[in-house]
Amino acid sequence: MIAILGTGKMGEALLSGLLRAGVQPDDVVATTRRPERARGLRETYGVRTLSNSEAAKAADTLILAVKPQDMATLLAEIAPYVPADRLVITAAAGITTGFVEQRLGVEVPVVRVMSNTPIRFDEAMSVISAGAHAGEEHLRRTEELLSPVGKVLRIPEAQQDAATALSGSGPAYFFYLVEAMVDAGILLGMPRAAALDMVTQSIVGAAVMLRDSGEHPVILREAVTSPGGTTIAAIAELERHSVRAAFLAAIEAARDRGRELASG
Repeated sequence: MIAILGTGKMGEALLSGLLRAGVQPDDVVATTRRPERARGLRETYGVRTLSNSEAAKAADTLILAVKPQDMATLLAEIAPYVPADRLVITAAAGITTGFVEQRLGVEVPVVRVMSNTPIRFDEAMSVISAGAHAGEEHLRRTEELLSPVGKVLRIPEAQQDAATALSGSGPAYFFYLVEAMVDAGILLGMPRAAALDMVTQSIVGAAVMLRDSGEHPVILREAVTSPGGTTIAAIAELERHSVRAAFLAAIEAARDRGRELASG
């Protein structure tokens, strides 16, 4: 039995992904604070909705998907019902395995996960790290849960805050870039729908090319950048406006904010 505690947007995305991957609705329970939200989950997915304590008693795998600022409260609520044979997966930005282990008060295996919103389309990037009491078996079980909905990568927990800033928030940077490029197309006289189609397909094609070609992004960019051509003129403007430096600073700021959320 799998319990998703805090079935908001990310929790629901994981829930729907698990069901698409073949997990039966009877093998999943969900928790949420609002009765109308619980009713919607039951009607849409056919899963049971329970209280946090009931879910903790019923399931052998607990996925903690509440907001970082709500994690301490959740852990205090479920701690009496989580024995050491449970697998606890924490999916909240900035929350360390040590934070969870300390509040549960038993030597429970904890795996820290950061996924992202493309999980809704089985294209998530999920990074996982083992806590003090989690071993190979627990990492494998976590990978089995997440691999049907995207790519899974093991990393040291010390890199989790950076991963949150890079891939956890990454889709938002992508959408921001698309928005800016579409606005540029409109500025140049293109209809919005046509501009969006062109930008979307260009970026999807470029992403597939980067993933499947095995080439470094610099090599791929240089292949499009002819001497004295249109692309180098555009890149010169991006450099003049310090776009690369802005991305570095932005992702560093996201990392720092994740740490702040975790510290309360």
